[in-house]
Amino acid sequence: MKKYSEMNTIELTTLRDELLNELSGHKEKGKKLNMTRGVPSDEQLALCNDMLTCLAKDDYKAANGADCRNYGGLDGIPEIKKIFAELLEISPDEVIVGCNSSLALMFDNVAVNMSHGVRDGTPWQKQGQVKFLCPSPGYDRHFAICNYFHIEMVPIAMGQDGPDMDAVEHHVSTDPMVKGIWCVPKYSNPTGIVYSDETVRRFAQLKPAADDFRIYWDNAYGFHDLHARAKIPNIIRLCEEAGRPNMVYEFASFSKVSFAGASVTCMASSKSNCEYILKRLTAQTIGPDKLTQLRHARFFKDAQGVMSHMEKHAAILKPKFKLVSDTLNRELKDLGIASWTEPAGGYFVSFDALDGCAKKIVSLCADAGVSLTPAGATYPNGQDPKDSNIRIAPTFPPLNELEEALGIFCTAVKLASAEKYLAG
Repeated sequence: MKKYSEMNTIELTTLRDELLNELSGHKEKGKKLNMTRGVPSDEQLALCNDMLTCLAKDDYKAANGADCRNYGGLDGIPEIKKIFAELLEISPDEVIVGCNSSLALMFDNVAVNMSHGVRDGTPWQKQGQVKFLCPSPGYDRHFAICNYFHIEMVPIAMGQDGPDMDAVEHHVSTDPMVKGIWCVPKYSNPTGIVYSDETVRRFAQLKPAADDFRIYWDNAYGFHDLHARAKIPNIIRLCEEAGRPNMVYEFASFSKVSFAGASVTCMASSKSNCEYILKRLTAQTIGPDKLTQLRHARFFKDAQGVMSHMEKHAAILKPKFKLVSDTLNRELKDLGIASWTEPAGGYFVSFDALDGCAKKIVSLCADAGVSLTPAGATYPNGQDPKDSNIRIAPTFPPLNELEEALGIFCTAVKLASAEKYLAG
């Protein structure tokens, strides 16, 4: 087929009418297909079913003798701290283990910094209009935290090596109201890119105008390789070497490793930061869910156990990501109307349509029974300046449903593109 830019009005009109009929046929089937969020499939969740029964009735003691049924252990049991430390290549005393949501840990830290300041400094909310740098397209739930606390979001363009570091350095070094930046350094949400070594080093070398500036290093997909394991430099060690050991908070999670709703997560930082946060936790909680932590420790045993388990996840996910790639390349590659990423890990494919078409595509898909993440969600305040980016989440549907959903998606892309060209 010709590129759309090479078609005349008659050809585009004929194509549009054919595509309208095709979408109408899908709509009549009344299917409900979901590609909204990066949710593990039933098959993935079943990989950990043995975790439900891996503790005997008399197995409730942690390695330090603590009774996991009782209060205490604010920073987590030794076994699970050790696993996270090995995976992140840091020491256990730089790890605080939480419950099932790393997002809750991030929200909590922002809330405390707003109300009480960083390490008992001046509360952010008393300093003026707080700002966060937001690499975009990025993770909508990070942006939701900023919205909740009325934090101004400053979009930062994403490239193949990560955020535009010239822009990051400029904002951080010149504006004392820039208090943080959101980062997903490995298989970034939604683009799937991996930060380059140089990008990570430049983060560690930042010279903030605000001494209470923090990097929120959300390593959500640090273990989610589809092929060879991608490596990124150790941001905690690099910040330490640069003389700014307290500048970074790193987050990691087993939410897409074990059970999404009954997992364990961690926050990692300097020993000094961890000691400070533990003092605060004494007022906040009497302890996390240590039985869930113990189940994870017994099931995985060590960091290598986690990585071996992730190979099972990859075996389930590879065919889905391949189906996305094959379908988009077959249906759209030669038409000149879209581009997309082909990530080596993580949970998403980032799709860019013609400018001004994303919302239309999502709406057409919804009418035909396919649910997608709202257009614009990958940008602060839901405002994609080009109205072009769409996040594709292929993990949850079974292959047959994913294939059908992708077919409808491609038809919607073609139709929205044809209408754009016809509109001039």
